[in-house]
Amino acid sequence: MSTNGSPRSTSYSRRNFLGLGAGVAASAALAACGGGSASSGGGGDKLKYWDMPWGQPAYNKEAQRLTESYKPAGDLPGATYQIIQWNNFSQTFASAVASQTGPAVSSGGGFQAFQFAEQGAIAYADKLVAAFKKDGTYDDFLPGQLEAMKTDKGYAAIPANLDMRVWWYRKSLLNEAGITPPTTWDQLADACRVLAKKKLWGFGTGAGAGNNLGSQGLVMMMINNGGGLFNQDGKVDCVTEANVEAMTFFRELVRMGAVDPAAVSYTGDNLTTQWKSKRIAMGVYTPGLDVDTGDSGDLDVLGPLTSPSGEKGVLVYQNNLMMYKNTPSQAASEAFLSYYVKNMKVLWTKNLIPQLPVLKSIVATPEFQKLTAKAKIIKELLPVSKTFATKSTQLFGDLGSVDSSQPITQFAQTMIAGKADPRAALITLQKALDEIVK
Repeated sequence: MSTNGSPRSTSYSRRNFLGLGAGVAASAALAACGGGSASSGGGGDKLKYWDMPWGQPAYNKEAQRLTESYKPAGDLPGATYQIIQWNNFSQTFASAVASQTGPAVSSGGGFQAFQFAEQGAIAYADKLVAAFKKDGTYDDFLPGQLEAMKTDKGYAAIPANLDMRVWWYRKSLLNEAGITPPTTWDQLADACRVLAKKKLWGFGTGAGAGNNLGSQGLVMMMINNGGGLFNQDGKVDCVTEANVEAMTFFRELVRMGAVDPAAVSYTGDNLTTQWKSKRIAMGVYTPGLDVDTGDSGDLDVLGPLTSPSGEKGVLVYQNNLMMYKNTPSQAASEAFLSYYVKNMKVLWTKNLIPQLPVLKSIVATPEFQKLTAKAKIIKELLPVSKTFATKSTQLFGDLGSVDSSQPITQFAQTMIAGKADPRAALITLQKALDEIVK
């Protein structure tokens, strides 16, 4: 985990909720993280809102102010704010839910709501979505975001922010090499050959301890080629021709010197250091590379790349806000969540959160539009983005067990080493993931 609250941290665990059941019996762990008593989700006479460190400490300070400024109507309870650290957050939530000492509303891992929903702990948000349709809030969400929260039983959560995997490049290095920012895979390969001769990396990545950007970058390449890890029914489906073609292309990039051989063991900090030292000219990262490096002026985002199959696509994670059945009242949870969504704009206008907004009204603010790379991601890449569940049209709990799991990390390390047969590596991944989700 990064300790600076940067978006790089999201690539490690923010979307995931691994080992959901592992901490169920560990309710004592809550004492160490201030989980509260055995009172209801309202924390006595107030509703409990648990939030993650989505940015620098100033983010949580503002989110707490926003929470405590909530003035409920009638006799509905107010809300309290509590930070839940990413370290061991899955056990924290699981044990709290099991002991009914958890929050009424929370942010958390992007697949968390779907896992808890499958366990019967989530209060579906259908009534709130209906209210959003009446008051116009529904139309303020970016296309497809609310729909992504819908399951066969209802809306498991409300979208809060977006985390994507996108191609970045350092403008000065491409200019010095005479390279025009690529728009196709063929152009990407040509650029990597030129950069390799200059001892610059054209596919900056890493798959060391705690760094999942390596595996996520490869999944993004599969998606870019019309593939992905899951089929339309949400079943693991790794060994497809689209995936084989994407991984064969990546292996060729490795062999031409586009990937640092040491990347197999790069931590997140190692990878950021390579970007800062200008050894990486292009690479896959979160929307917050400019924040992590402190060098926004020389960094930009590539537009959608066209693969040999004619497909375009990047990987998106939809972080969300969820309601739990353990609450002072469902009406209280819905009222607070409605308030929070309608007032969370300040988190972006003050540039306190590195992830991307889900509301059109926030995207349109002058403050966000000044963040030119992020604005470009929303405009050009979000329309071609696809979730980790691709090709399934629904998110589901097993995604949290697969993303950032040991098998997919090992797959990334194998591919980065550049010696494995892509089809054989995908077959190995398929078998391992089948064991996880069976």
